[in-house]
Formats: sequence, structure tokens, C-alpha cells
Amino acid sequence: MRDIESPAGPGPSFLTVYLNDHLTGSGAGVRLAGRIAKRHRHMEAGPDLARIADQVEEDQQSLRGIMRDLDVPVRRVHEVVGRIGETAGRLKPNGRLVRRSPLSDVVELEMMLLGVEGKAACWRALRALVATDDRLDAPDLDRLLARADTQVRTLDGLRRRRAAEVFAAERETRASARAPGGPLRTATGHRFGG
Repeated sequence: MRDIESPAGPGPSFLTVYLNDHLTGSGAGVRLAGRIAKRHRHMEAGPDLARIADQVEEDQQSLRGIMRDLDVPVRRVHEVVGRIGETAGRLKPNGRLVRRSPLSDVVELEMMLLGVEGKAACWRALRALVATDDRLDAPDLDRLLARADTQVRTLDGLRRRRAAEVFAAERETRASARAPGGPLRTATGHRFGG
């Protein structure tokens, strides 16, 4: 690999940009995890999702602490831009315009899974710096990484199960709509006739 030059001039360091990008992502993750946990609190997955939501918030605080330890300033503009992007992303209808689509559960769980995998990548990147920066705490990073790995396994299991439920239910609905003598249905499942 080639040597990489540090950015010239008074701009932020690569580490500042990197950690602020992850802090922005963690803000979106905290909000998403909270919404998912609240929506599913009375369901079988509720306790797992509530635990992950709490942990994601704790992990964001851990990242802020690491940034303080490394003298990395929080760039507020990243947080504002992240919030705007997240809000715009929530406008996607996922196949339904008026009411919530079951596909939204699958998409949100995938977004959470991707976010946690990104967080784990950040912990790994910081863990690789421990040998050259004594401000980083190896045991703490190991703990954060182990917790992220557990979150990934849990979210992936929930995502797979929900995807199977959603797609199987849609397949059954479409099959019954096409059955001879059965009621005609639109793609959204509304009945016409019969």
C-alpha cells in the first residue's frame, strides 16, 4: 500500500472526519433503534429490540467518550445533515402510501443491522490504533466489539425471520387472489367482489 499523506492545511484530520461520520450514523441508529423497539414492544422480539436500543444509546456515549479522550471535536454540522438525511429516508413508502407496510419492518431491521456492522468496523479500526495511541482502552474496545457482534447476530436472526414472514404472507395473498372462484384482490390485498 502507498503511504497516505495527512490532509494539508488547517482542516480536520482524517480521524476527526471518520469519528464524526460514525457519530452521525450513531445518532440515526439511536433514533431508529428506539422507534423499532417501541413499535415492537408487545411482540416476541420486543425484549431483544429494547435491549439493543439501550445498548446502541450506550455505544453512542462510548463513542463520544472516545472522541473526548482523543481530543476529537464533535462537528455539529454532521449531526444536522445526518438528521435531515434520516428524515428524508423515512419518507420512502415501501409499497404502501397510506398505511405502514410490513416490508418496513424488514427494511428497518436491515438498516439497523448495517448500522451495527458499521459500528463494529469503527471499533475494529480504533482497536488497531491501541498499539500507537495510549489514550485508547483496549479492554473497553474489546467489550464494545463483542457487544456489537452479539447485536449483529440478534438483528440478523430477527431480520431473517421477519423477511420470511412478510414474503410468505404476500405469496399466500397473491396466490389466493389468483385462485379460480376466489375474490379478486389488488396487489395491496384489497378485495373486489366475491
